Amino acid sequence: MPESTATDLVIILITGTENPKRLPSAFFLAATAAAAEQSVIMYFTGPATELLKKGVSEALYPLPGGKSVADFMKLAEDNGVRLIGCAQSLDLNGMTEADLAQPLPLLTPSQALPALGSAGRVLTW
Repeated sequence: MPESTATDLVIILITGTENPKRLPSAFFLAATAAAAEQSVIMYFTGPATELLKKGVSEALYPLPGGKSVADFMKLAEDNGVRLIGCAQSLDLNGMTEADLAQPLPLLTPSQALPALGSAGRVLTW
């Protein structure tokens, strides 16, 4: 994750499909910070990695009849949030890169930790 400028905010997303009502806030915070011209990374690890699988976030609705988790993810990305997946969590969730809805960087925790840890703020969600 080479980056010439320090990351302002990292959200380490652990929450996955087990708690969809918890997810929109993480994406709103990330999108808001990015819209305010902060450098923002969301690192999907553990159960959150399942959200990156084709069709999963599109079929997950925090509120019946509301927006899907994919809509919230797109809002964050449209505002400049960088999404990164945990390579080891793919294995834990029985996934491969071919299962991902879109290509994105995959880093092991040891690869990600230096950049994530040097951010101005780190939130675990």
